[in-house]
Amino acid sequence: MMTGFRLNLSPLKEPLGFLKLVEWLTAIFAFGSCGGFSGTNIVSLFCGDGTNKTLNANFQYPFRLSTFPLVDGNTTICNHSVPTTHLMGDSASAAEFFVGIGVLCFLYSMVALLVYLGYMHVYKDSDFGPIFDFVITAVLVFLWLVCSSAWAKGLQNVKDATDTEAISNTLALCKGSNITCEVTDFANMRTLNISVVFGFLNMFIWAGNAWFVYKETRWHSQKFSSQPGPGRQQVPAPI
Repeated sequence: MMTGFRLNLSPLKEPLGFLKLVEWLTAIFAFGSCGGFSGTNIVSLFCGDGTNKTLNANFQYPFRLSTFPLVDGNTTICNHSVPTTHLMGDSASAAEFFVGIGVLCFLYSMVALLVYLGYMHVYKDSDFGPIFDFVITAVLVFLWLVCSSAWAKGLQNVKDATDTEAISNTLALCKGSNITCEVTDFANMRTLNISVVFGFLNMFIWAGNAWFVYKETRWHSQKFSSQPGPGRQQVPAPI
């Protein structure tokens, strides 16, 4: 059996190869739109004497918010001494899990495309290739569901931790005084919302691809060959 590389682009014209290419692209959009995010909320403090003060609430991937200072070093704000204060919350585990699955799917899709385009004769010559491909694809469908759900919840936690109410609760001088704290300019989280959409989109694409991978396995071929064809009559056993 010849196992060398044989370039053949025809699998890209079939769902098996075309969907792998789509998965490769959507995985890039998923982890890229999440892992490359950096934003700033502008917090305005309206002092009782009529003066105003602004603070920058900076945050970025992996959204371990407790490491980002809202007030860096002891400073005086509205005639109040304010110690170093950090944002509250931590969505790093959900964000890193989501990005990790995206990178894993990106790499697997790339390897699978290499096999489809150069080693399809080896892939179809044994049971191991299609079955391994199907099992991995099915596992990744489940992982996309889990990581996308976790990241959707983690993103909501990021939004809640950087809104007016959460920051007012974080800054002690905003409570029980004549100082009003308000987030007057929110970071654009459109790319983070898009990352969640691409996460669930990946789940559906991989689920669809799982069917076409399953059709390459011997499980499908055995099931198909065991079904009687239309109009086929059973021959009575000889006596």
